[in-house]
Amino acid sequence: MKTRSLSIWLLLVSLIFSGVLQAAVELNDDVPETYIVKKGDTLWGISGMYLREPWLWPELWDVNPQIDNPHLIYPGDELYLVWVDGQPRLRLRRGRDVKLIPNMRVQPLDLAIPTIPLDEIGAFLLRHRILGANEINNSAYIVAGDQGSLISAPGDLIFGRGPFPDGERAYGIYRPGETYRDPLTEELLGYQAQDIGNAKLISSNRDEVTELEINRVTEEVRIADRLLPQEERVLDATFQPRAPEAQIEGGYMIAVDGGVTQIGTTDIVVLNKGLRDGLEVGHVLAVYQSGDLVFDKVAEENIRLPDVRAGLAMVFETFEKASYALILKSNRPLKVLDKVKNP
Repeated sequence: MKTRSLSIWLLLVSLIFSGVLQAAVELNDDVPETYIVKKGDTLWGISGMYLREPWLWPELWDVNPQIDNPHLIYPGDELYLVWVDGQPRLRLRRGRDVKLIPNMRVQPLDLAIPTIPLDEIGAFLLRHRILGANEINNSAYIVAGDQGSLISAPGDLIFGRGPFPDGERAYGIYRPGETYRDPLTEELLGYQAQDIGNAKLISSNRDEVTELEINRVTEEVRIADRLLPQEERVLDATFQPRAPEAQIEGGYMIAVDGGVTQIGTTDIVVLNKGLRDGLEVGHVLAVYQSGDLVFDKVAEENIRLPDVRAGLAMVFETFEKASYALILKSNRPLKVLDKVKNP
């Protein structure tokens, strides 16, 4: 898990600095001319210090080819602001020598400044899915436990029926959970796949049942729980924050992980838009709250004020009709059914 965590950090570092973004950058007022990176800083926090739109960090970054791996920043490094052809650029002076070891694929990223505090996303993706009705209906399922009972403990045997793909030995145990519907059209978008545990395939009889051994449980395993191949879902190295190419209409946050009532920075939310709407991993969306309803004393009527921008979310996993997004920034407490729009 440690190597996997380091790999996720490496991919996240490439998130901010890969690709070219076309939008113009706007500096905040009174930004520092120089800044010494401190332990505990994040690149997202530093970019927010300089930029009104922190996700446009690559437009501000000016790579110094004389620095080994300039896309990693460490405590003690100095950032300094310069102007090139009328545009602001941040440059870096190393506060210490940082060398890459030849033939080593893993950089000591526990010392590097992370882009965004997303270390929990890897574990989240391993245990969360949004499933369509067809996926659930056409998946394998549990028909019985060893000696006719189901006991929720690692080492217990279970028996499944249905499609077990060739070569797949690791399976997640899921139960259809919360139903996701579009708040405007009531269209069924999918079901939360509730994580029950994991099992490994022991033997398979294509005409009858497949035997599996439970190796992890979160709660009691039940008859009819679904068995799905366990996916290795690691963030893509080409993952980069950018605005959607398509215009996102009628977008809403329809659920939040953990069931909290108020949504804030680093919370994970479900959006009612997905692949079919043009959303891709890395797309950044602005979060808006509906304007207040006020009474116009002159016209003697109620009017709705314009929507108020309240935060920023980044898509990190997409499904056909829905997606998962991380709240990168919130100016006020957010809530389910707040709107998401192009930034």
